[in-house]
Amino acid sequence: MKNRNFKNCLITGITGSGGSYLAEHINNKNKKIKILGTTRKKVSDVNQILKKISSISRLNLQNFNLTKKYLNKTKPELIFHIASYADVRKSFFSPIKVINNNNKITLNLLEAVRKLNIKPLIILCSSSEVYGNVNKKDQPIKENQLMRPLSPYAVSKSFQDLLSQVYQKSYGLKIIITRMFSYTNGRRYNLFQSSFAKQIVEIENNKRKILLHGNLKSLRSIIDIDDAMEAYWLTAKRGKVGEIYNIGGNKSISVKDALEYLINFSYKKIYTQKDKKLIRVKDINLQIPSSKKFRKHTSWKPKVSIKNSLLKLLINERKKFKKSYREKDGKPGNVAQTKKQFKVKTLNFSKGDLLILHGNCVHGSFPNNSKISRPLYSVSYLPIGEKFIPGKNAQRKRMKIN
Repeated sequence: MKNRNFKNCLITGITGSGGSYLAEHINNKNKKIKILGTTRKKVSDVNQILKKISSISRLNLQNFNLTKKYLNKTKPELIFHIASYADVRKSFFSPIKVINNNNKITLNLLEAVRKLNIKPLIILCSSSEVYGNVNKKDQPIKENQLMRPLSPYAVSKSFQDLLSQVYQKSYGLKIIITRMFSYTNGRRYNLFQSSFAKQIVEIENNKRKILLHGNLKSLRSIIDIDDAMEAYWLTAKRGKVGEIYNIGGNKSISVKDALEYLINFSYKKIYTQKDKKLIRVKDINLQIPSSKKFRKHTSWKPKVSIKNSLLKLLINERKKFKKSYREKDGKPGNVAQTKKQFKVKTLNFSKGDLLILHGNCVHGSFPNNSKISRPLYSVSYLPIGEKFIPGKNAQRKRMKIN
């Protein structure tokens, strides 16, 4: 199986959730590849980590002349077309905005490549949403399944998909289409898994009382974010030009079961409530993909189980929350200056005292020149999934309690 090599690649919509994850993944795979990216944002608003690993330009892909000028200047060898308005539920309320944007930016990109007569490999990142509700007898879903989109967003992705087929077959553009099924994405809170994880962490930290959810009956195939990004990368490296690939996991899970997994990972009682505002006008009931062709052509297979992927999602959400409320440095001998969200409690100890702390708190002891005695031992309980980090200046050890 021969791998393609690339000196550079372009990711449209690089500052979006999928685009940013993909940029990080490609950088980890091969730091020699120059990563280019387009965004609707001001470049000054882009996070520093993403700017460090890629060259980002503010570009309105709805402007054909600017798109053509940019491609002529950068001449990318590989293009991942990810840019789109991607909120399924909101697309029901803004169909003109979503369809016009997603259709036009794709048409402009493909036509600019054709007009310039450049020969990049284009990965058109479509979606399983194009299939809509498929009869149970026709599942697992194969790539030749008819498109029956149920949302304005899905209609726009169907257009992108079909348009790319035309440009590949009629104009000879090097295009591969991926139809990605559900994957965990901690940077998109309009996805049910991410929304659940975020709300659970807020409840754990007393920022919310009830977890709100929409339809729990839908059955989906879910893969981990890292497996999804590796699939995109292997599409570029090994996929066959002109092919359409379904990408998804082996097993399906209901939204309800995914929620129960996340709740069971929490160390706090989680109360839930159905919110009508989170119900889609029309929802997909069941989607199980057949990814046999993709696996055969690329040797890809998911490595992270659904359960572990959801746990990873929750752990990362906890880390993000802690980073948002991180304690500021204090001066030696003084109580650290903390944000208003923290309750500061000073405790005095004598030699030999035992201090037991719950894992969901920030704690520390004063330096030796403090007048306050330091505890001989302190014990912290870590909630399930949390990572133990040994201290650099203290003798901290992990002990398993039966």
